Amino acid sequence: MAFVIVIASIVAIFALTALRGAPYVPSKRRDIKKAFNKLYVLGEKDTLLDIGSGDGVVLRAAARRGAAAIGYEINPLLVWLSRWLSRNDPRVTVKLTDFWLSSFPPSTTIVYTFGESRDIAKMYKKVQREADKLNRSLWFMSLGFRVPEQAVFKSVGAHHLYQITPLQNRAA
Repeated sequence: MAFVIVIASIVAIFALTALRGAPYVPSKRRDIKKAFNKLYVLGEKDTLLDIGSGDGVVLRAAARRGAAAIGYEINPLLVWLSRWLSRNDPRVTVKLTDFWLSSFPPSTTIVYTFGESRDIAKMYKKVQREADKLNRSLWFMSLGFRVPEQAVFKSVGAHHLYQITPLQNRAA
């Protein structure tokens, strides 16, 4: 009986977090590598913020390239797993937090997400507001979905990169 309760609890956690954000879909390492080689080359000067960081595979890939990597995740089981898998890398930080209610770290240079069609435009707008607050451009990389009515800077496979400039810095 205890086993059934544990399994039901795990299923409930994943179902509830999928209602608030995108479902957990593990990222493929080869696709991440291609995106970070051909789309946006991460380096030591970068801080990557992964929205819905899941098991942290993107965070660890970014950290291997020298970037600071911060994950925002609302599923406590995935936060625990990501922290455990990343435990030996001081460049990786995983926060149990809701992206919609959180500000970006001041050092953020690129925001990564497996956005999904229902929320990708809202995510873009949130990143725009954060770029406005920081008063500098941010890069936004989406896996799987393009942002409607926004010009893609560059695409590689299912990854799409956008440059978001603060509204106060746009030419009139």
